Amino acid sequence: MRLTQDPIQVLLIFAKEDSQSDGFWWACDRAGYRCNIARTPESALECFLDKHHEIIVIDHRQTQNFDAEAVCRSIRATNPSEHTVILAVVSRVSDDHEEASVLPLLHAGFNRRFMENSSIIACYNELIQIEHGEVRSQFKLRACNSVFTALDHCHEAIEITSDDHVIQIHKIHRDSGDNSQTEPHSFRYKNRRKESIDVKSISSRGSDAPSLQNRRYPSMARIHSMTIEAPITKVINIINAAQENSPVTVAEALDRVLEILRTTELYSPQLGTKDEDPHTSDLVGGLMTDGLRRLSGNEYVFTKNVHQSHSHLAMPITINDVPPCISQLLDNEESWDFNIFELEAITHKRPLVYLGLKVFSRFGVCEFLNCSETTLRAWFQVIEANYHSSNAYHNSTHAADVLHATAFFLGKERVKGSLDQLDEVAALIAATVHDVDHPGRTNSFLCNAGSELAVLYNDTAVLESHHTALAFQLTVKDTKCNIFKNIDRNHYRTLRQAIIDMVLATEMTKHFEHVNKFVNSINKPMAAEIEGSDCECNPAGKNFPENQILIKRMMIKCADVANPCRPLDLCIEWAGRISEEYFAQTDEEKRQGLPVVMPVFDRNTCSIPKSQISFIDYFITDMFDAWDAFAHLPALMQHLADNYKHWKTLDDLKCKSLRLPSDS
Repeated sequence: MRLTQDPIQVLLIFAKEDSQSDGFWWACDRAGYRCNIARTPESALECFLDKHHEIIVIDHRQTQNFDAEAVCRSIRATNPSEHTVILAVVSRVSDDHEEASVLPLLHAGFNRRFMENSSIIACYNELIQIEHGEVRSQFKLRACNSVFTALDHCHEAIEITSDDHVIQIHKIHRDSGDNSQTEPHSFRYKNRRKESIDVKSISSRGSDAPSLQNRRYPSMARIHSMTIEAPITKVINIINAAQENSPVTVAEALDRVLEILRTTELYSPQLGTKDEDPHTSDLVGGLMTDGLRRLSGNEYVFTKNVHQSHSHLAMPITINDVPPCISQLLDNEESWDFNIFELEAITHKRPLVYLGLKVFSRFGVCEFLNCSETTLRAWFQVIEANYHSSNAYHNSTHAADVLHATAFFLGKERVKGSLDQLDEVAALIAATVHDVDHPGRTNSFLCNAGSELAVLYNDTAVLESHHTALAFQLTVKDTKCNIFKNIDRNHYRTLRQAIIDMVLATEMTKHFEHVNKFVNSINKPMAAEIEGSDCECNPAGKNFPENQILIKRMMIKCADVANPCRPLDLCIEWAGRISEEYFAQTDEEKRQGLPVVMPVFDRNTCSIPKSQISFIDYFITDMFDAWDAFAHLPALMQHLADNYKHWKTLDDLKCKSLRLPSDS
């Protein structure tokens, strides 16, 4: 099978003949390519469907003749275009104008951009680079696809060798009682033929032919044909193709790349041995896995009754009738240094209702949902009633703190410019409900204990799935607190999906995946654009739905674990509360004979400073560096540095508590 096609076919789409179209015409002639010219979008599409050109050049300089991007999209809508490289010819930019982004071209379906240059040698060089790059890679992919499709339809034994005649695939169809088999690739053909790939067909015996003709057998070819369209498979195939003509050192490096790409945990960093840093290892084990499988007959079942009605609670007061002491405290709620613990004390552990009403009013949530303040108050009261006030950390004060952080982030200029009001409302609701009915135990604990929730959600994102499901159950169960009752079905479904996605993003097993996707899709393009334009501007593509999803996920993740970025006194209080909750879990694991998922959180031996240092080093620093680069949060980063210094000082002094004894 040949892996190149001779000659390459090129389609030029130019409304008028000019020096640029002539440049590409003569460049094709010089390179030995077959060239067609189309003057209208209709003739271009007809010509392409007839010839299946490998390269298409579209004039993007003038819009009065035809819409170049529309032409590109119409070609991309056809099946043959999958293997075609489309080049946009754009006008040259004068020195006093800023160069436009290529993203609109890429989204329209173009592969490359060519700055207007009628020089034949410039056009020739561009075409030659395309041939030796994308076109040859596409030929190899098409060849592979063809081979495996042929294998899938073939009822005979097949052997395929490399250029050195080492067998790569040896597919044998046995008698009807046996399955297809792939033999080892350990022998060579004696009859060597240079410069070709040898496809050898071994005919089956005549007596076997009828049964082979009438049966279809499972084969590796069918598996290959099913997965060839997956993006990661395309990447692997392109790398394989690139290896063929690469130097040995590059080929070896690409082998390592392929080895990594074939793993399942692409985003999770690899830790050293457990002895190197037990605090980090225990945090990772406790937060980023669903635990060991249950090792005993003990079970952990929720005993707290879910509050599904708000009738037994006192009617919450309106935002205009908040007691002066609470109202005065809430005047400062837009500040990052707002003290949530003062609100917790003054509201008798009901901070979520009061802060929520103030924040939702500021963002116009009632107006967006077309619901009354009475309905919103009732909803807040039902949600807060289903947080466990007995939890040291995961209670309604934590929910109020995450809501406060989310509202603060939504006020940042770049975040505000990237999201619409539906995104804002979804984020505020997600922050409010993100830990509702949290039992004060980790997912790992629930899985090990065989809890009802772990069984219900198949040991996967157990708590996060429960939080979202229960939040919607509580909301729609009673019309008095159903804040969604007046919005249309499409808005509700979009809003619901956004809320679910954000709450599920707080689950830590995909922490590094979310952070890395944000860095690669948001931070890096933004940095490249700012560097190229020498101005502080929003990243191109920030409003694309997929990027908005990444921004919302990153926002709620940072809000959920923002404690190390709070002022020192608040940071210390939160550290004490989460440590106490983990201590209680370790105590219960020991009582029930369950695996202890975080052994360092033993109240008799734990160093809280060490646990905080590990948490900041492993989870917080990189994530907030990325979020700060987008949202610009200098005050938070300063708090983070100051708090880290506090914990390091305590650790250096061998102090295991929250403060030095002299400071207590």
